[in-house]
Amino acid sequence: MEKLQYGKLEYFSIVGGIGEGSTFLNAFDAALIAAKVGNYNLVRVSSILPPNVKKADEVLLPPGSILPIAYGHAYSAEKGNRITAAVSIGIPENPESIGVIMEYSGDLDEGDAREFVINMAREAMEKRNIHIREILYNVVSTKVNDKKTCVFAAVALW
Repeated sequence: MEKLQYGKLEYFSIVGGIGEGSTFLNAFDAALIAAKVGNYNLVRVSSILPPNVKKADEVLLPPGSILPIAYGHAYSAEKGNRITAAVSIGIPENPESIGVIMEYSGDLDEGDAREFVINMAREAMEKRNIHIREILYNVVSTKVNDKKTCVFAAVALW
């Protein structure tokens, strides 16, 4: 058996935040800090939830750790613009099956973004013939004020 590069992923946490800054990168960093993942080395992953993972309220790793994460984010500097990021997770009935994570970034309002990511998760699970126990989601949305702004919604895996 091959050694797993990151070890077995045992937990997931749904996070999100809004950040402002003098640059888009600073706004992104502030959103990560607000989401409580700003002190990790994030490695963006695609959209599969490993079998048998457990939901946790927060990421429980030492600062500086590598953190696999699937996320959506949106930026804007235009005052009054709505920006929205959302994620959903299709949780399988059978814990031995995979789940799916779907992300959205754009300008939908919160309700439309929620329905959009829920429908994406449902379709992805159906295409895999995996029965759904539930669909979890997180939507982060704001209107831009005077600074560069970023919204961030994610599923962290560790």
